[in-house]
Amino acid sequence: MCGTCGCGEDDHITYRKPGDHNMIHSHSHQHGDLTHVHPHAHSHSHDHSHEHEHTHEHDHVHTLNLERNILSKNELSAERNRGYFEGMKIVALNLVSSPGSGKTSLLEKTITKIKDTTEIAVIEGDQQTLNDANRIEKTGAPVIQINTGNGCHLDALMVNKAMKQLDLKQNSLLFIENVGNLVCPSLFDLGETKRVVIISVTEGDDKPAKYPTMFETADLCVINKTDLAPYVDFDEEKLIATARTVNPNLEFISLSAKTEEGMDKWIQWLSALKTS
Repeated sequence: MCGTCGCGEDDHITYRKPGDHNMIHSHSHQHGDLTHVHPHAHSHSHDHSHEHEHTHEHDHVHTLNLERNILSKNELSAERNRGYFEGMKIVALNLVSSPGSGKTSLLEKTITKIKDTTEIAVIEGDQQTLNDANRIEKTGAPVIQINTGNGCHLDALMVNKAMKQLDLKQNSLLFIENVGNLVCPSLFDLGETKRVVIISVTEGDDKPAKYPTMFETADLCVINKTDLAPYVDFDEEKLIATARTVNPNLEFISLSAKTEEGMDKWIQWLSALKTS
């Protein structure tokens, strides 16, 4: 068990490209239950013995150490990724959101618009299936899928292993679509250049209050599905005001990946990253 977020690290992690039947597996095993039982036999002078079971709980000490070890290990891998990205002049974007916010749809439209002028690669993160990787492959961008099993987020080592299977180009753009989750991905630095949190109007305007760490660690908030705003109870100004209480420097772009309204601002933001 992950001491930070509770995800199962002993599950299989696979790395797959669409159409590639040679899956790469990664295995790791850790004991999630820190309470254990030891049987002890005690001998006495009157020639008989009996066994006692002693239960020892170490929740506090082990949990703290495990969390520290996991995060420090991830930070080291993240710095290695960051150094590689900087050396190759790769802009790496960590796209985070809850499930169904429209990350993949936004990626499809984005790649279609800029692929003729920009080298692009994509790392997809989901617990299961190649669904999103198959969608991205149709745009023509190189893509690899990470299936995390029971894991609720990507970490820097997963990204490192995945990007080694992609032919990343200098001066390129790498999109990392994280597992849909507004909690755990906020704790794990992937070495990204920028973190982009995507929220759809159908999710409500209270998400920055409920999940402040995600908005605190993000550089940009994309408000997606604005074409549905007239049909749902969503206050954009309230969301922005709430988010800025936890992150005054957070930028915002409102758009609809479906109708492409507001997409130009998103493309301009990406272009500015490439030239900075």
